[in-house]
Amino acid sequence: MNEQRLPFPSVRSAWPADQLTRVPFWVYNDATVYATEQRRIYEGPAWNFLCLEAELKNPGDYVTTFAGEMPVVVARGQDGEIYAFENRCTHRGALICLENAGNTTGFACVYHGWAYDLEGNLKGVSFQNGVNGKGGMPGSFCMEDHNPRKLRVSTLCGIVFGSLSDDVPPIEEYIGDEVLGRIRRVLRKPLRILGRYSQALPNNWKLYFENVKDSYHASLLHLFLTTFEINRLTQKGGLIVSPDGGNHVSFSMIDKTAPAGNEYRDQGLRADSETYRLEDASFLEGVDEFGDGITLQILSVFPGFVLGQVNNSIVVRQVLPKGIEETQLNWTYLGFEDDTPEMTKMRIRQSNLIGPAGLVSLEDGAVGGFVQRGTVSATDEFGVLEMGGGETATTDTRATEAAVRGFWKAYRQHMGI
Repeated sequence: MNEQRLPFPSVRSAWPADQLTRVPFWVYNDATVYATEQRRIYEGPAWNFLCLEAELKNPGDYVTTFAGEMPVVVARGQDGEIYAFENRCTHRGALICLENAGNTTGFACVYHGWAYDLEGNLKGVSFQNGVNGKGGMPGSFCMEDHNPRKLRVSTLCGIVFGSLSDDVPPIEEYIGDEVLGRIRRVLRKPLRILGRYSQALPNNWKLYFENVKDSYHASLLHLFLTTFEINRLTQKGGLIVSPDGGNHVSFSMIDKTAPAGNEYRDQGLRADSETYRLEDASFLEGVDEFGDGITLQILSVFPGFVLGQVNNSIVVRQVLPKGIEETQLNWTYLGFEDDTPEMTKMRIRQSNLIGPAGLVSLEDGAVGGFVQRGTVSATDEFGVLEMGGGETATTDTRATEAAVRGFWKAYRQHMGI
């Protein structure tokens, strides 16, 4: 097997060039790797999830967000189009916009008052012509040459994506037909935002995004999922992985007519308990609004978008790197504009299943930190990803790490390693 030495000076061991079943632990702990990710992934040929169109209903509406660590303003222009640009004044580098969201006719940097329009164009420089004929900018100064970096914008099913690259393929091609179909399955109507959370995770961003793609762990780590039979590996379901590996869907269906199995209990797994019962199980009751019997679907788009459906609860997640050992996770809970009050109440009740303290996702906020702490001194060692073999293909089982291997396939392609 040929080995390729990575172009990072602090890397201690090589990563076999054709290997997806071994992941070196230094990839979560190396500062040079982290800095390179910002350039090659988040500022490279990738589509970053920025926000939802529902946050930008009217001309002048804006939100501030991130593409990796780069601060970004997303705004709806007076022409009705959506624009995104780096939230950095081109004068001295201060943030152009300090608020999380709002409505405005334009932006002005608080530091020296340089002004920008909703498209990110520099429109005004304070005292450009000086005072009393003295000072000011030179006559050669051209405002058109001093705009912040602008992102390409694509919208899909109410989702707003942005990219700094001219080489990234159209969003539909980037996502792939099968995964795209599963986005359209859920986000099929105009969206209504029901609520938000923001969560700080004590681990590298890749550990959380891996976890999202890890269909094997869900019914083992999450006691609630298995005990109340929301998700078991023995249930009907499957896994979709895009050809480039970066995007995936994991899904399952509850068969209420099938007898409860003892597969988990027979192996002595903590994920199946006879001890815990619900005082009120009615919040688990839902309706098959999508008409296909799928009660759980987790979907991801590289490098940081996650769409989840558990029963009738719908949520999007934004995964943002905040350092080698810190990740910000933004949750946005969704319904549809035409939901009845009863359906909205059902979605809000079921939102207890997911989120930072969700009954089926609470553990995900901790387990990445366990890995971060466990691998900090094991930089020459490798994680093992052999469950289900070594492929990254779509399959009808979730007892596999195919989507995790797919993540590393896409990651290595973007990083050039």
